Amino acid sequence: MKYLFICKPVVLVAVLLPFIMSCKKKLEQSPPNNTTSTNIHNVGTGWPYATLAAAAAVAKPGDTIQINNGTYSGGDNITNLQGTSSAWITIRAAKGATVLYSGNTQAFQLSDPAYLRIQGLQFEKQSANGVNIDDAGTFDTPAHDIIIENCEWLDIGGTGNNDLLKLSGVDNFTVQNCRFNNGANGAFIDMVGCHNGVLQDNICKNVGPGGQAFQTKGGSKNIIVQRNRIINGGDRAMHIGGNTGTQYFRPQGANYEAMNIYVYSNTFEGSTAPIVFASAVSCEVVNNTIIQPVKYAVRILQDNNMTQKCANNTFRNNIVVFPNTGSAAINIGVGTDANSFVFSNNLWFNPDNLSWSGPTTSYVEPGQILNKDPQFSDAFYHLQSTSPAIGKGYSALKPTTDYFSLAFKSPRSIGAVEAN
Repeated sequence: MKYLFICKPVVLVAVLLPFIMSCKKKLEQSPPNNTTSTNIHNVGTGWPYATLAAAAAVAKPGDTIQINNGTYSGGDNITNLQGTSSAWITIRAAKGATVLYSGNTQAFQLSDPAYLRIQGLQFEKQSANGVNIDDAGTFDTPAHDIIIENCEWLDIGGTGNNDLLKLSGVDNFTVQNCRFNNGANGAFIDMVGCHNGVLQDNICKNVGPGGQAFQTKGGSKNIIVQRNRIINGGDRAMHIGGNTGTQYFRPQGANYEAMNIYVYSNTFEGSTAPIVFASAVSCEVVNNTIIQPVKYAVRILQDNNMTQKCANNTFRNNIVVFPNTGSAAINIGVGTDANSFVFSNNLWFNPDNLSWSGPTTSYVEPGQILNKDPQFSDAFYHLQSTSPAIGKGYSALKPTTDYFSLAFKSPRSIGAVEAN
């Protein structure tokens, strides 16, 4: 990696790293304290309930379903597991326990859940999707108010379009502080017709060659993707949009695959194309660090000809290290309105060709920095004090915080990590 300069001793980095990581926000959306039932329903061998489904059948608002140490075959189908706005239901691993759902078609499927938190579970080797959460096909009554945190997907058993976490018709949700590993040709998180969500502080490694880390499609809207680290992100690491059958759109009649998707302060390493706008409208990719895309840094596509044109999207304040192995920094497909896109204040660096003429856009990009080494000081993309990215970002209102949840300065730096 010619562009990566390690200027701090390894010992110092090891000492500082726990402190740095402790700065990351652990929770930005929390349910209120439970005010009704506080029963704990224990699941596992030798406990009152053998399966999650059995405990869910008796759970009431405010209850906790506690899963004890062990490996579970899963396959549960659970409908209408619903807390209330003041009394959420929690599904969690017992303190100190390793709870692994291994094999089966899926670990579990939750249909029409509400006010539900899921904590501390592990998943592996499911043959379809790892975990399914959906609206039971009732588009006018979505699943809603779901928090998934501190969970880990070790891999997926299927080899096709299999997702680790499938969300269909889910509103007001957060997925945070989770780890996703070793995908197939599906997505780590696939969102169909989902709204008002946050994906934050997750680590994703080794998406399958034809897969995606995150995909928002089928009428998805108002989703923030922030402070995630994506390593080897497959074919389309951040897939904004897609090509969804009209019968799956939520709401029905939506004429966009994705709208108001905000991709902020993430790091992307690898992937055929880290950022893909596909039949997407009014979405933003701001203050990210993108390293070694294999073929494209950005793709602008009209995958679904039944929706309005891919248009009015923004790519700003991003560092892109694009090696000579790539074919084009920006790929523009037919049927799109690429001229309506905003490109500004991006740093483009080709470490293999310092005379590279840069990406092709329809106009001269304002604030562009071309072929200057961003001068990273470590593997987390902190900037050296002499970096040309410092203070050169467009004064955007959002994101307000960088990858480490530290405030951007004014003027802000380019990339996912503010200079500190």
